[in-house]
Amino acid sequence: MLYKLVMKGVLLYSGGLDSSVLLYKLISKGIEIQALSLNYGQRHSRELQQAKEICQALGVNLKRLELSPLKELLLGNSQTCADIEVPEGHYTEESMKLTVVPNRNMMMLSIAIAWAVGLKYDAVYFAAHSGDHTIYPDCRPEFIQAVDACARICDWHPVRVLAPFSQLSKTDIVRLGAKLDMPFGKTWSCYKGGERHCGKCGTCVERKEAFAKAELPDPTLYED
Repeated sequence: MLYKLVMKGVLLYSGGLDSSVLLYKLISKGIEIQALSLNYGQRHSRELQQAKEICQALGVNLKRLELSPLKELLLGNSQTCADIEVPEGHYTEESMKLTVVPNRNMMMLSIAIAWAVGLKYDAVYFAAHSGDHTIYPDCRPEFIQAVDACARICDWHPVRVLAPFSQLSKTDIVRLGAKLDMPFGKTWSCYKGGERHCGKCGTCVERKEAFAKAELPDPTLYED
């Protein structure tokens, strides 16, 4: 229903698997998309290069903003603090907290909303999925509902904040990407960065399991 009603949107785009599948899905629905990537000083900034390459291949306009000075304020997590190691293996309640960048989605969505307002677009999209709910506070349904409500009243031009994958699992997203002929090998998930996926951090483990459960070949190059 939302895809029929919302025909122009800004996609918060990281170059990761989830947001790449969402990009392909939106394009397949004929939605006019502007993509937005942000460098907030993340350890895995390699993802931004992948975002650029995928958007160039699709002919999608991509804006990349440099917000790396914010890194000094985003404390207590492995993604912006060099002295905190990226946890490996399956996420647990404690280990996952080390990967939570304070207020990340709120900051990024606020910028995307501002751009959508300026463009007079209908919506901002982001690729939170059901597996994120218990890991990241700013991916929970109540957060999505709250920021959506704010986006509709923060300017004279109302904007929707939509997370079409919020009820899907990572495995569901992989299956959808396969149907869309999405080039999974061009996306980036690993929180450690580097030349290849480490294969050991939580996001790598989650990526591996999603392909296995979907019974699809995983084209990702892993260090292990």
